[in-house]
Amino acid sequence: MTEIEPNEPPVSEEVSSIFDVRSIEEIYAEIRDLYLSDHRPWIVGYSGGKDSTTVVQLVWNALKGLTPEQRTKQIYVISSDTLVETPVIIDTINGNLDLINKAAQEQGLPIQAVKIYPKIENSFWVLLIGKGYPTPSKSFRWCTDRLKIKTSDTFILDRVSEHGEVVLVLGVRKSESSARAQLMNLYKIKGSLLSRHSKFSQSFVYTPIEDFSKDDVWTYLLQNSSPWGGNNRDLLALYKSADSGECPVVVDEYSPPCGNSRFGCWVCTVVTKDKAIMGLIDNGEEWLEPLLNYRNMLAETQDKEKKPIYRDYKRMNGKIKYKRDGSGELIRGPYKFEYCKQFLRKLLETQREIQEIGPNPNLQLILPEELHEIRRIWRQEKGDWEDSVPKIYREVMGTDLDWVQDDRGMFSGEEGNLLESVCQKHDIPVQLVAKLLDIERQAQGMKRRAAVYSRIEDVLNEEWRTEEEIIKQ
Repeated sequence: MTEIEPNEPPVSEEVSSIFDVRSIEEIYAEIRDLYLSDHRPWIVGYSGGKDSTTVVQLVWNALKGLTPEQRTKQIYVISSDTLVETPVIIDTINGNLDLINKAAQEQGLPIQAVKIYPKIENSFWVLLIGKGYPTPSKSFRWCTDRLKIKTSDTFILDRVSEHGEVVLVLGVRKSESSARAQLMNLYKIKGSLLSRHSKFSQSFVYTPIEDFSKDDVWTYLLQNSSPWGGNNRDLLALYKSADSGECPVVVDEYSPPCGNSRFGCWVCTVVTKDKAIMGLIDNGEEWLEPLLNYRNMLAETQDKEKKPIYRDYKRMNGKIKYKRDGSGELIRGPYKFEYCKQFLRKLLETQREIQEIGPNPNLQLILPEELHEIRRIWRQEKGDWEDSVPKIYREVMGTDLDWVQDDRGMFSGEEGNLLESVCQKHDIPVQLVAKLLDIERQAQGMKRRAAVYSRIEDVLNEEWRTEEEIIKQ
């Protein structure tokens, strides 16, 4: 990243500055004119990084130039928390969101900062540890859609249903890549500052810093103090410490996905090395090292040679699938249940460790709600008669959560051992019988049982040969 002296903001020799052709007052005037042009509320994406901070600050300062009577339109500043954000970064974002809400109220601005989260059933740990999703990779980056896009979509559609139409204000810049510039130009509305949203016809996009260079962004931030009381030089110091870029609020194709050592999820395995968290550790945040170790452990499961060790030979639907290259090689499915249990145990051990050595003794890497959902999935879909989640949690954390008691007569670990011995005697897959028994148990008390038969048929149609038998045949 470009080194910046306190009184000498950088000016790139390769990219001309926006401020050579437009004054900051002209940019403010553009924002004010667009704000006053209609009654559509604005949704501003805020990730805590340099670009989104610049956008919020530009909008804020522009609105201060309007009279109180003109500030009638609501502006939502949304920040997406994936629940696996790097703790140092999320603490900074949370602090700024609190400052934004407090300062907006004091200054009489119609700005509201809102934190948005993925649904628990779509959270990273529920999908990876509960369902067994393999950790995200460049070819299967399921995290962006589940943790960010769907979360933002829900908020946008809720505002659309309330107001009819909305305008998204995003901190994306054409100079970040030629592909980004082409995409931004593709959706541009001729003769307007707005662009069409790539998915929602009732949403429009405004990109006030699209012609800014990276140097322009830092120039603005260092020459204009934060209007809500944040510290832009602390933000610069954070970038220098982490040697990173920001992970943006992803709402559509305009927004680049995370990766390439951006601030973002501490579990990100899309990048080869997490230089951001490594930089924070090297600059004094040694307590983050257990998180890096856990992330590296997950990354190892992506090694081609190790995939057969960690991942099932069947897909999540119980079928097998071969690669199309004619090699006959199986496409691996979800993580094996035994490794899901190991991942949970190691995650809780990591949580306990950073609570002991880190600045926050109450920091949670996985929420109780996620643990409850993982337990439900394991009991109902993985045949976990042993009820492993409460057992693992108790052994690692030394306490218990308020676990829900199933009143339908769940099978126990002792019954699971008995079933295993019977199935071995008759050479029947134990998981097959366990699934059938679970279907019958869940159907107890139902008046209509038509759905039960289709579920039984689905289980019977799964692949029940062993991997060795499949390879041999």
